[in-house]
Amino acid sequence: MLTLEANYSKKIGLPGYSSHQYSLTLRTELNDINQAETESARLHQTLQSSVDRELQKVGFLPANGKRNAQSSPAQEQWKCSPAQRELILNITEEHKLDKTMVDELAQERFGHGVRQLNKLEASGLIDELLERYGEKKPGRRPFPKAGAR
Repeated sequence: MLTLEANYSKKIGLPGYSSHQYSLTLRTELNDINQAETESARLHQTLQSSVDRELQKVGFLPANGKRNAQSSPAQEQWKCSPAQRELILNITEEHKLDKTMVDELAQERFGHGVRQLNKLEASGLIDELLERYGEKKPGRRPFPKAGAR
């Protein structure tokens, strides 16, 4: 008797630089090794559709996330400087970027979301956003380069 175990996991970004993930593992027994490829494909399809279906159920989301008691709702806690936070939000708004996409870019580049970026990481994200989405008019930058204030 052979045991085949398959796992499928997916993490998605949500509005407000939030995210959630879901992971599912299935285990089945095979009588013949020649069944492995077919059974693996079947398990993957089952896991993928199940995980995707469950992720559509967003569940509870805090209205404004974690807040500093002395700040307004728009001044949520970020690890980078207030100027960097404002610049990231301005670039996102000016270029009508999806906040989830910006958060996923931060995840890819630095291993955590936008709000958890330190000053150096935020500077790297700002540079990346300006390079990708900044206006390309000669001699004019729509936003000051990070650190050039």
